[in-house]
Amino acid sequence: MTRDDTIEIRLESMVHGGNALGRSQGRPIFVPYAIPGERIRARIADDRGRYAFAQGVTLLEPSPVRVRPICPHFGPGRCGGCAFQHIAYEAQPGFKRDVVIDQLQRVGGFRNPVVLSTIPSPDAWAYRSNTTFLVDAEGRLCYLGTDGRTLVPIEECHIIRPELVALFEELAFEDIPQLERVRLQTGSAGAPMIILSTKDDEAPELEVDLPVSINFLLSDNEPANLIGASHVEYTLRGRQFRVTAGAFFHPNIPQTERLVDLVLERLSLSGGETVLDLYAGVGTFTAFIAERAALVTAIESYPPAVTDADENLADLDNIDLIEGSVEAALPALEETYDAAVVDPPPTGMDGRALDALAALGPRTLVYVSADPATLARDAKRLAQKGYRLTETQPVDMAPQTFQIQCVAHFTR
Repeated sequence: MTRDDTIEIRLESMVHGGNALGRSQGRPIFVPYAIPGERIRARIADDRGRYAFAQGVTLLEPSPVRVRPICPHFGPGRCGGCAFQHIAYEAQPGFKRDVVIDQLQRVGGFRNPVVLSTIPSPDAWAYRSNTTFLVDAEGRLCYLGTDGRTLVPIEECHIIRPELVALFEELAFEDIPQLERVRLQTGSAGAPMIILSTKDDEAPELEVDLPVSINFLLSDNEPANLIGASHVEYTLRGRQFRVTAGAFFHPNIPQTERLVDLVLERLSLSGGETVLDLYAGVGTFTAFIAERAALVTAIESYPPAVTDADENLADLDNIDLIEGSVEAALPALEETYDAAVVDPPPTGMDGRALDALAALGPRTLVYVSADPATLARDAKRLAQKGYRLTETQPVDMAPQTFQIQCVAHFTR
């Protein structure tokens, strides 16, 4: 088959990464911007031998959940930020659940994993409280293209909050030649924040007449305050959380509250337990766990986030806050723990960290995952160390994208 040949296929399922899967003569064919159940004519774009990637040419039988994308930047060769704008939102959570099941089966080796229905986001659009743009040679704000390399200048974005849209429309950066990244972030109240990064690690000289704070982020992720506040604040379940420039905080605030509820439900604390909170960030889970446990040991490696956590948890006296990597800190612990919560980056848990956690042997483990593939990998390793995956709850933190958050519950 040459690159100019077309094939007719019916899409069978959605796979991790946002492509739909079909087959031609038994060979897997992955197609972006397609929907399971559709019949299409496609052209091979990247032949890998045992499988291939294709581009749709003609839509022969459309899915009933296919809709017209609202963003002009969406589509092949354009912005890579969204993958599902062509799918009606009410159908997206179901496809994401299917992906979680597939990853747990194929990567994790779980025969019949219990995966609950995905909890949809209350807002399908305008939900993100932060976003990061790359800057091209002309000073334009861009997202990465679908190829992961090309910079696509952005004129509108429909998944960020209205405050960020208004700020985005006011910004101009053509006078900062070394500018590399611009992060926009807004809290639950107060002025939004602009975080700048440059190629030469030199803070730019700025003039600003907007009601914003501006911070600078060095290449080693060390923040420096330039104008206004060094942080934004979020309110979750009545508690305030300070988040310094560079520290992580889930961008979908209503769904972050759902994550907190799900973690607490699965921990099912009675008040006397000792709990580990790993990759604790600014103390989001730590705060609510500490209100229900005897002792919480929180571990976080990013120094500004530890400083934030120290401030955010100041009213609680049953917390040990440790600055350091999880894999380095866990082996030094001498306590025994009843339960643990882990919220690692999308890359999942470092193998040494996972082994050290299993060696401590908490009876209950709640794993908050940002990537179903690494969740499945780590779940397989936990199963080999005597943990049983009882259920997985997908949570849609990022509508219109293929990203999937999960709360997985393990018992020893």
